[in-house]
Amino acid sequence: MSDSSKSERAYAFVKARIDDGSYTPGFRLVLGQIAKQLDVSVVPVREAIRRLEAEGLVTFERNVGAQVAMVDEREYFYTMETLSLVEGAATALSAPLVTPSDLRRAREINAEMIDCLDHFDPRRFTELNRAFHSVLFEHCPNPHVLDLVHRGWKRLAVLRDSTFSFVPGRARESVDEHERLLQLIESGAPPLEIELAARAHRTGTLDALLSYQAAHHTESARR
Repeated sequence: MSDSSKSERAYAFVKARIDDGSYTPGFRLVLGQIAKQLDVSVVPVREAIRRLEAEGLVTFERNVGAQVAMVDEREYFYTMETLSLVEGAATALSAPLVTPSDLRRAREINAEMIDCLDHFDPRRFTELNRAFHSVLFEHCPNPHVLDLVHRGWKRLAVLRDSTFSFVPGRARESVDEHERLLQLIESGAPPLEIELAARAHRTGTLDALLSYQAAHHTESARR
């Protein structure tokens, strides 16, 4: 196998694990270990890492080495802040149109999320989380608000959002908040109460990430 093929293989190997959440933001990429896994020398792995660094998926810090890039705090903050507003509004507008069948479906999804907690799969949990919220906001009668919600979720995908992969405690809080949202909709709570609850749910995830990021940066600075 040529060096370019080995490098391509190493690139595909690492990128796949970043994409599926196996290598979470901040995960240290030890070149020797990766080379051993692939049964190649360190050279093609180093080339692959440089390529991933150029794509913004990997960073290199002095005295730390290569690691999976942290989520861009500023972009993530703006996206989550915006999404909390528009998704909160969409959920409140959608609430009167949510049917008993929708509520049952949402609870089924949330039950699957709870099952994930014991054998945590952050990628699967994130997919279920998207499905859960879609049930609650897709009936939004304002197409412009709904479009903004969809754009926000797509932006999170670009940012490789899976907060739950490195702040798993947030996952347990999240499923509890889901049930609270369902109870508010089921009981016919005022739209503003539903909107604020949906907004707080979203900002709770943002706060969890920012706290993690701050702690990680502090730890890195001490090394």
